[in-house]
Amino acid sequence: MEDLSLTTPALLFSAISLIMLAYTNRFLAYAAVIRNLHDIYLEKKDTSLLRQIKNLKLRLNLTRWMQIFGISSLLFCVLTMFLIYVHIHTVAVWVFGFALVLLIVSLSLLIKEIQISAEALQHHISDIEEHLEKK
Repeated sequence: MEDLSLTTPALLFSAISLIMLAYTNRFLAYAAVIRNLHDIYLEKKDTSLLRQIKNLKLRLNLTRWMQIFGISSLLFCVLTMFLIYVHIHTVAVWVFGFALVLLIVSLSLLIKEIQISAEALQHHISDIEEHLEKK
């Protein structure tokens, strides 16, 4: 096995930073949609809005966990670099491996969230198609 150098965990910094930016954008978009649906619900009391809000709540929670695992991965990459710097290489290898596992979990949650988002959009498309068929 090759030795782990400072550059190996550092390579993940830009990737994790971009992933975190995408996660934050998703989080902010969901928050805006939920606020909008909340206002509409207070006016109309439409129960279909409650299903949408419930779906968005699940997606928001998934996004929060994606962020937590992504940030934790970045934190363990920094810890890896410190351990390499102080010449504790064996522990550094294990810490870096754990950072990679955390990143894998974060990306797996992203896949689940995308599936839920796509399913929700399919329901909207079905509603539109049913409405068009009635006309």
